[in-house]
Amino acid sequence: MERNPRTNGTNLLAAAVIGATAAMTGKRLVARLTRGRFGDAEEYNAAKVTVSGPITRDTGRPSPLSGPGGTTADDVVEQIEAADEDENVEALVVELNTPGGEVLPSDDIRRAAADFDGPTLAYATDTCASGGYWIASGCDELWARDASLVGSIGVVGSRPNAAGLADKLGISYEQFTAGEYKDAGVPLREIEEDEREYLQGIIDGYYEQFVETVSEGRDMDPEAIRETEARVYLGSDAAEIGLVDELGTEDDVEDRLEALIGAEPEVREFTPDRGLADRLGIGAERVAFAAGNGVASVFASEGGDVDVELR
Repeated sequence: MERNPRTNGTNLLAAAVIGATAAMTGKRLVARLTRGRFGDAEEYNAAKVTVSGPITRDTGRPSPLSGPGGTTADDVVEQIEAADEDENVEALVVELNTPGGEVLPSDDIRRAAADFDGPTLAYATDTCASGGYWIASGCDELWARDASLVGSIGVVGSRPNAAGLADKLGISYEQFTAGEYKDAGVPLREIEEDEREYLQGIIDGYYEQFVETVSEGRDMDPEAIRETEARVYLGSDAAEIGLVDELGTEDDVEDRLEALIGAEPEVREFTPDRGLADRLGIGAERVAFAAGNGVASVFASEGGDVDVELR
């Protein structure tokens, strides 16, 4: 049977349209799954970097079957620096949804944001507590939602005390050290009063550094920061006492970007280079975190076991 040339041409045209549509859809899907790193090559003039979950130096490779991983500080710093070096990027948004984390990794991210050559906006979504607020103090402005949880400017140190259990089990502790406080805080024996004062001094030092960092970055009176007593506040309350500059949605943040760079913002999210399988796994691990729950940063040496939380 002979085929009608017009019908064949129509079918070829339809197939071409379907193929092109599928290709565009595929590009958009890949762009969405990889958050703009691959696929759709749209123009952009602003960058977004996300800090989500507990802040640590290195979380290892996440698994789609595991619980939510924390923010790897080195990755975040790398992406901020990549955005700073990108000639297309004129402004930076640091999106924060974190209960806090380790002290130095948080400070590394803050420094990277502070060093960015251009306007920087921190945007608190669900939670911007402790280490998250430390990071926000390195940005030009902090935005939040009305119901965001913001603050928790404080530090917590803790140590397990297993001395009583060790006695019941007949476990004795013996360690050879050089230096009076080398094994301060070890959990298998009761802590001495002078050791407690020594460890409390470290916690106090971290707290004073936290207050100083926020005071300088946010241009706030140190006493006003101490008066918060490490509490978390709803975004609306945080704005009233000066912990937050403005309240708004992501659209409001983009309006602010437009005013700062004098052009309609096209935001590209900068994320670590990971495989598609990793990206799918990470995308499924978005969770809400309890207010003020920091993650321990161990400052103890071989003999001690004391945890420090930015809280």
